[in-house]
Amino acid sequence: MLKIWGRMSSINVKKVVWTAQELGLDFQRTEAGGQFGVVKTPEYMQLNPNSLVPMIEDEGFVLWESNVIVRYLCARHSAGEMYPTDLHERFDAERWMDWQQTTLNPASRPGFVQLIRTPPEQRDAALVADSNAAVEALMATLDAHLAQRYFMIGERFTMADIPLACEVHRWFGLPQPRQSRPHIERWYDSIRARQASKGVLDLALS
Repeated sequence: MLKIWGRMSSINVKKVVWTAQELGLDFQRTEAGGQFGVVKTPEYMQLNPNSLVPMIEDEGFVLWESNVIVRYLCARHSAGEMYPTDLHERFDAERWMDWQQTTLNPASRPGFVQLIRTPPEQRDAALVADSNAAVEALMATLDAHLAQRYFMIGERFTMADIPLACEVHRWFGLPQPRQSRPHIERWYDSIRARQASKGVLDLALS
């Protein structure tokens, strides 16, 4: 059975749990990180020296880094479908997964931390404004991309949709105004309708 370590309040754990559900895998999730601890124990650090979540163990194979885990699970269980085998499709998916992790997430995280995890009296309005402006520009890019295709890399759902949808879920959940993005909204509604997203994209931010 696939083992997953991580708390569901983590955007990166959400990606992995959703992927496992999408693939119909049996898995056991252990709460870890944040208030649950575990990640600083010697046993955990021996498997993941970064002391972060998520982490998986799959038949003795240990893996960490959320987007890598998503790729691995899709390659193992859904090659040619969720994990594209055509090189152009695969690396188009890879590109957008990396963009989520290296561009969109760093832009959105400061606003998320301030608005969700920082007491109101301690919030830095300038940080929120800067984060919001950066994310709006990136959402315009994503909206233009989705204007030309139903899912992230074309007409079928793939591994690329999972990290981006988790990021959009967090963006839509922030208590602040945002510009309307009709193509993102259409795509996100179709994603949320997927049974495997239940328990992931219907969670409140924390």
